[in-house]
Formats: sequence, structure tokens, C-alpha cells
Amino acid sequence: MNGRWALGPEVKHGALAGGAMLYDASRVGNLSPNWFDPSYWAERGELDGVARGRGATHFVRSAGKGYVLRHYRRGGLIARLSGDRYVWQGEQSTRPFEEWQLTYRLHRAGLPVPAPLAARYRHHGFTYTGDIITERVAVVGSLSECLRTGALSVLTWIAIGRCIRRFHDLGVCHADLNAHNVLLSEEAVYLIDFDRCELRRPGLWCDANLVRLRRSLEKLTWALPAETVTASPPAPPRRRRSEAPGAACASSISSPYTSPHRSSPPCFWGAGCAIAATGATSVSATASARARRRTGCGYTRSRSGRCRPARRSWACCGSTIRTCR
Repeated sequence: MNGRWALGPEVKHGALAGGAMLYDASRVGNLSPNWFDPSYWAERGELDGVARGRGATHFVRSAGKGYVLRHYRRGGLIARLSGDRYVWQGEQSTRPFEEWQLTYRLHRAGLPVPAPLAARYRHHGFTYTGDIITERVAVVGSLSECLRTGALSVLTWIAIGRCIRRFHDLGVCHADLNAHNVLLSEEAVYLIDFDRCELRRPGLWCDANLVRLRRSLEKLTWALPAETVTASPPAPPRRRRSEAPGAACASSISSPYTSPHRSSPPCFWGAGCAIAATGATSVSATASARARRRTGCGYTRSRSGRCRPARRSWACCGSTIRTCR
């Protein structure tokens, strides 16, 4: 069927009028082209909701199972010229088929991703449109939704970091790692939306993924109260000369830590915990320096260009988790 990914015998390829579809017959053996049409589910009364973003994502509840139907749409300035059409470069280069096959491989490898069910493209001259259907996992909400409702525990942040670490260990470069593509459930953390993602060898792209996630969290939390992001850690103990030994430690436990930099997002040490849990040891020089200048995370550079030591690696506000030497 293709020379890029090794697919199992349950994966079927079906021809359509002006296109084709790829689906998992073991999960959706009764698949029909109507499944990619939201009006079909609406007429059956099985449309369970719509999520608005770059495009509309439809949630379907049919026969006790949940599906997610997403239509591919462009973003940025090019969306004004072509909202949902892409340049045709062959069937195996279509974005629905590429994402479906990658998600299929990740799911087979045991990574926390929704099971891919079906993908479709429709060819129109030199362009094409596409749709994808995935399994709807039972989650509390996305990371962005959970941050708006309340604080996250340290264990939750660590679980997020460990989840990202699993993908990085297998060389999965997520092209759009942000707070909306991280789903939280009672027992696990999931990553979604693998459009334009690819497998790479270990490199600085891991750091770029983490910087992108941190920027997403920064934009999200600017308008949120400090207490809704995460519980604040105790301040690093600092004893004044006039204080008795141990007094600084006692006061630091009772008072929350607040960053002295007003330009930093509120209580952002939780993101630092998540990044630390990925096992990253450094951040690319350009990205980390740019993040430090923008947020004022506590690192300062000397004239020689070297970073001054930080007291604690987790106090870095998420830009980097390395203690500079």
C-alpha cells in the first residue's frame, strides 16, 4: 500500500469518488464515506458537540463509542487564499494519510495517543482536501481547560513531562506542542494532533518543542490569577544576618514564592517541573536566550556570555531546567 510505514492487515484502503480513504477495519469495519460528513451525524442525532479552533472539530457519540471528526484547515496568512485546500503531491504525501499512519504507528508502540480510525482525501485538480477520524478518549479536558478551572498539582505537571519524554525518546517531533494538544485524564496524559509531525534523530528539536510548549502556557496564563496556575513552591531559604538560624526556613514555608520579575507569568514553576520531568539537560542557545530575555526568569548573563548560577533549577519559570555553570 505504501513504502513509508509498515501497516497491519487490519488497515484497509478504499477508493472514493475523486479520492480515497484509509481505515482500521478492526475498529470501524462498517465505515462509509458519510462518516466524514458532519451533517450525516447531525441527521442521526449522534453529534455530541463541536470544538471551535482553526476549524470546527466535531464530536460524535454512536453505538456507545466516541469519535472525533476533524477537517483539515490552514492557518496564518495563507488561510485567506486557501482555507482548506492543499497542493497535491501524491496520495502518500497528503496530510490526512501522513498523520493517520504516524498516529497508527505511535498507538501500536503503546504511546498515549487516540487510536486512529479513518482518514480521507478528495482530489480537486492540483489541490485536495482532507479529513481524519480518531477515537475520543475519556479525559477531564485539555491542559488549557484544566488551567482555567483551577490549580494543577505537582504530580500532574510531572506526569505531563514524563509523557512528553516518552515521545522524545522515540524521536517524535510534535509540530504544534501546546496546551491545547495535551489532554489530561484521571489516570494518564495524552498528546493529540500529529499533523505535520515526523520522526527524527535526537537533537535540539526536543528543546524547541519544550520552548514552544512554554510559550503556549505563557500566553494562556497571562490573564489568569496566580492561584489558578499551580500552587506556589516555598521561597528559597534566605537568612538575614539579624535572624536566628532556621528563621528564614520557617518563613519561607509559610509564605508563597513570588517572582521578583513583574514581566514573568504568575507562579510558573509548575511548567518548569514538567520540563524537568522530560529529562532535558539543556535548551538550544538561541531559543533559551530569547525566552530568558523575554520573561526574566532569573538567569543573568555576565560580560563573558556565561550564565550566572541559579539557586534552584526548578525556579526557572519553565524556560530551561538546567542550572547554568
